[in-house]
Amino acid sequence: MPIYALGDWEPTIEPTAFVHPDAVVIGDVRIGPEASIWPGAVLRGDGGGYIEIGAQTSIQDNSVLHTVPGSPTVVGERCVIGHIVHLEGCTIEDGAMVGNAAQVLHRSVVRSGAIVAANSVVLYDVEVPAGALAVGSPAVIKEGRANREAIELGALSYLERARTYPTTMRRLG
Repeated sequence: MPIYALGDWEPTIEPTAFVHPDAVVIGDVRIGPEASIWPGAVLRGDGGGYIEIGAQTSIQDNSVLHTVPGSPTVVGERCVIGHIVHLEGCTIEDGAMVGNAAQVLHRSVVRSGAIVAANSVVLYDVEVPAGALAVGSPAVIKEGRANREAIELGALSYLERARTYPTTMRRLG
């Protein structure tokens, strides 16, 4: 798997984390226990910020995580970050979900148990409250509309995959 230092910045990856061989991890990136980084994902910790991925969080296929000066990208524990997501200089708190092809941008915060719906864009300096659903582009906040059960099921599904892939996946060509 392509894991790169960038000057003095080196990724730190917990031994129980799963990083797919086709993911790319560069620079100041911190990946927690039992987190999973899936094919095509790019985590690039440069530009004066860092990326932190909490325990049992999944960063799914083709997602891009980046930083901006003074704004790290922090994803909490047991989060579900869907396919083709773009996170840049934002915070996703524990137990939140960002749906497929969504974007969360500079200095925005997605609170615990909140969901950013698929294809939605959370613009700069926006707070998505705990348990809320952010929908649309730009995202509109719908208080109390997040489906916490969907977040938990997604987190468990990817946790199970991350536990089985290292011993069952094999290259055939």
